[in-house]
Amino acid sequence: MAQITKKALAASLKKLLREKPLDKVTIIDIVEDCEVNRQTFYYHFQDIYDLIDWIFLTEALVTIDDKKTYATWQQGFLEIFQYVLANRSFVSNVYHSVSRDQLERYLYRVTYDLLIGVVEEQAAGMGVRDEDKKFIADFYKFAFAGLMLDWIRQGMKEDPVKIINRLGVLVQGDIARALDKYSMDYKSACSKSQLFSTGKVART
Repeated sequence: MAQITKKALAASLKKLLREKPLDKVTIIDIVEDCEVNRQTFYYHFQDIYDLIDWIFLTEALVTIDDKKTYATWQQGFLEIFQYVLANRSFVSNVYHSVSRDQLERYLYRVTYDLLIGVVEEQAAGMGVRDEDKKFIADFYKFAFAGLMLDWIRQGMKEDPVKIINRLGVLVQGDIARALDKYSMDYKSACSKSQLFSTGKVART
C-alpha cells in the first residue's frame, strides 16, 4: 500500500510539472491532485525534493539492472536516455531548478553502477586493485554523465543512438587496455615489494 501511495504522489508531481515549473509546485498542489491529505504526503516524504530523490532511485535505477556487462552497456545507456525522454518535463524541470544536483547525483550513481559492473567483468582474473577499478569506473562516469547533462541542457534534440554509437567507438577496448596497464603496475609493485622483503635487492 505504501508503494502505491508513493507512486501516486510521484505521478501527480510529474503531471504538475507538465503544466508549470518545479519552483511553482507546492505540496498542496500534489496532495490535491493525488486526492490525499498533507499528512499522507509527510508520512512518506520530508518534502518535494525527497520525493524527487525517490523517483530517481526507484524508477530509473531499475532500467539498467541486467545491462552491467561489456556486451550490454550500450543498451543500458540507451535505456537511461529513454527514461529521460519518457520523463522529459520532469527531468527538464529538475535540471533547470535549484534541485539540479539531485539529477546530477542520480546520473553519477546510475552510470557508475553500470560501469563498475562492466569493469569488474573485464577485470576478472587480472589482479587489478579495487581502487584502480573504481578509478576507471569514476573516470567514465564523469564523462558519460557530463555528455547526458549537456544533452539535457540543449533540449534533448540529438538522437541518443548516435551519441551511444560515438561513445562505443571511444570505449571499444579502452577499458580492457586500462585494466591491463593497472594489472602490470600492480604485478610490478608486488615484485619489487617481494624483492625488498626477501633481501634480494643489493644495497648501495
